[in-house]
Amino acid sequence: MLKRFKNGPDDDPEKLSDFDSHGVLRDTYSICELNSMRLMGVFVVCLMVLSVLFSVSLVLRGPPSNGVSEVPEARVFEVKSSEVLAQVTFCCFFTFLKFIASEEDASMSVGLPKDKLLGGLLSAGFDERSCLSRHQSVMYHKELSDKPSSYLISRLRKYESLLIQCGPYSESYNRTLEQLKSGNYNRPSDCNYVVWISFSGLGNRILTLASAFLYALLTNRVLLVDPGVDMADLFCEPFPEISWFLPPDFPLKNQFSDFNQEYPQCYGKMLKDNTAINSTGSMVPSYVYLHLVHDYGDHDKLFFCDDDQSFLKKVPWLIMKTDNYFVPSLFLIPSFEQELSNLFPKKETVFHFLGRYLFHPTNRIWGLVIRYYQAYLAKADERIGIQIRVFDTGTGPFQHVLDQILACTLKEDLLPDINRKQDIARSSGKHKSKAVLMTSLSSGYFERIRDMYWEHPTVTGEVVGIYQPSHEEFQQTENQMHSQKAWAEIYLLSLTDALVTSSWSTFGYVAQGLGGLKPWILYKPENQTAPEPPCRRAMSMEPCFHAPPFYDCKARRGIDTGALVPHVKHCEDMSWGLKLVDSY
Repeated sequence: MLKRFKNGPDDDPEKLSDFDSHGVLRDTYSICELNSMRLMGVFVVCLMVLSVLFSVSLVLRGPPSNGVSEVPEARVFEVKSSEVLAQVTFCCFFTFLKFIASEEDASMSVGLPKDKLLGGLLSAGFDERSCLSRHQSVMYHKELSDKPSSYLISRLRKYESLLIQCGPYSESYNRTLEQLKSGNYNRPSDCNYVVWISFSGLGNRILTLASAFLYALLTNRVLLVDPGVDMADLFCEPFPEISWFLPPDFPLKNQFSDFNQEYPQCYGKMLKDNTAINSTGSMVPSYVYLHLVHDYGDHDKLFFCDDDQSFLKKVPWLIMKTDNYFVPSLFLIPSFEQELSNLFPKKETVFHFLGRYLFHPTNRIWGLVIRYYQAYLAKADERIGIQIRVFDTGTGPFQHVLDQILACTLKEDLLPDINRKQDIARSSGKHKSKAVLMTSLSSGYFERIRDMYWEHPTVTGEVVGIYQPSHEEFQQTENQMHSQKAWAEIYLLSLTDALVTSSWSTFGYVAQGLGGLKPWILYKPENQTAPEPPCRRAMSMEPCFHAPPFYDCKARRGIDTGALVPHVKHCEDMSWGLKLVDSY
């Protein structure tokens, strides 16, 4: 007797039968629709059943000695068995095809370099166990928002070769380092460098490091990263074979804390005091400090002028400190224009590609990410991220901020409204589920929204779960565990399907860029009042440059740098900031 293949938990074995009143299988397709893990076993069982049915059919088909059936019912059963035989044959054939297809799909989805390496963006040759997130992230992130250009991929491979040639302790590095130690610049170096000083909060560090890397790519320099107190614990090495971290014996490392606008080798001060190089280039210093922090002055901002780039090109060592995502202003330097266009045909993909190329959580932080994702987010039909950064003084939570979050998410249909008149949702059956990931230094907003959806059903019948991984109460820059949690939460936000972020927050900028998301940005409240409208959709997924220069290098006068080219506009959340957009 054939045993029934149970399709799901809703099937009642007392009410359902595999055969109808005529002894024919009810639904051949539904019985054959099994998950791929059971397909091979079912196929083997089908073959066994076929052999039995075929034997039975032969016995029944055997004619009596007189050539006439003596039992009328035998002929009826023979017909039924033939129908069963035909349908089971179809089921086995269907199952076999599904098995073959599933095997092909599995072979195509596992281990292909195009998937793991993000269409060639990432380099091969890494020990995957040393940084699990590099290749596993493709299983959690959505696909890249666009394909990286072949030119960008080619330049990244060339940069990796340059790093091997010029990286720490290479012959060229040691020779150039001797010039730095002596303070004498005798001849052009085979290798030039830009050193990034670890500075400011985590979001700022990620954005500025991407900016410094793009500048290194444009100027054919090697980027060396000051590890600070926690960079090595947060990020895997992004390059094969050689480290991007600045060696601990770098001669200027102990002076990094002294670098400011008044430092003698500060480029802005050199220009201001007229001690920079002359036009013949005979006084090229061995190094220059670039002060690109938000408080930089007019002379510091000349870094973004072509003439000054011509001078800096001759300096073997550039030491950079910044808390700004200055990429938009690189797009306004004429000598970089064509190269940037080749690298990024779509302008708003700059941080999206560079972020996915450079920033991979270490195994410890990747464990935090995937454990939380699998426990709370993975099974939801939709994942919503809400990132809250409040700049007001006080402990909070603030009612006007809560009102603004709810007004935005309800108005934009990101979250369903609640039904205050009903205790139980009227609709029956399976409901769509939404998992809402909230990040904030305070737990108050999470608790209020969580309780709202616990105490009342939604008008749509959707099931809403509210989750917040941590609440550190205040920002703790360079606290190792605090930074690890922050990096894990940024990455979790980047794995959501839709994102709401706070104005001016670099934390949110990084999440949207890594995830390839255009967030809904919460306007900054004024006078403790929820703004109207509460939020707006971002023009692009690019971060905002908060402190750009407003200077025309050729005319040597002030100008609105947000109105020079169609792909550099003012930010949605900061009217004087600049961001990259795609112009159509």
